Amino acid sequence: MTIIKHELKQGRLSFAVWTGAIAFLLVICVCLFPEIKGEMSDVGDIFSSMGSFTEAFGMDRLNFGTLTGFYAVECGNVLGLGGAFFASLAAVTALSKEEKGRTAEFLLTHPISRNRVITEKLAAVMLQIVAMNVLILALSLGSIVMIGEEIPWKEILLLHLAYFLLQVELAGICFGISAFLRKGSSGIGLGIAAMMYVLNLIANMTDRVEFLKYITPFGYCEGADIVTDGKLNFARIVPGILLAAAGIFAAYVKYGRKDIQ
Repeated sequence: MTIIKHELKQGRLSFAVWTGAIAFLLVICVCLFPEIKGEMSDVGDIFSSMGSFTEAFGMDRLNFGTLTGFYAVECGNVLGLGGAFFASLAAVTALSKEEKGRTAEFLLTHPISRNRVITEKLAAVMLQIVAMNVLILALSLGSIVMIGEEIPWKEILLLHLAYFLLQVELAGICFGISAFLRKGSSGIGLGIAAMMYVLNLIANMTDRVEFLKYITPFGYCEGADIVTDGKLNFARIVPGILLAAAGIFAAYVKYGRKDIQ
């Protein structure tokens, strides 16, 4: 538990900034909805005729005049990108920062196994992701109540669950990569999250590369699919779980044998 507490304390500023920024943007989006919902139906008609652009973001299948459709697109993009960036950054530096900061010698000379170091660092990353999502969900629901709208419980909870799974998947992948790095690289984490987002946009624009939706976690976070189907696509979630598990397994294998400098 000592390492978990240290990791949480060390990452508290980053956690506060990312959580605060995402929550603030979500609340602002929700609070703007009553002012613009009367005009959203016309905007939706305009978007639906813009071809590939609207297909990329799933806007051709959602009604912007409803809270559910508006939340799925506007708030979904904020939570998706913001959460993905935070999870990737937290995980990709988890193991590599010990060598970068010259603290590996101090940590590993203590009577503690490398497997325990990996386990507690992974637990700290996951705890931050869970805490961030709980806080953001609570504030989002509170903002919906504040504007006097009825909470679409099923759709909101499914959307937030999907983005939580996305963050866990990216965290698992980046955690595994972290074990192979020596100096750490925030850019790698951000790059992976951004690449996954772009792959989903490409898959939305053409059916020829629809298989990409089984590679990128954004494939099962598509707001239009969730709102239309009323459920998550587990056929796309399972490959993501396997990728996350593979990343975590790689972290244990690599870091357990790694020559720490």
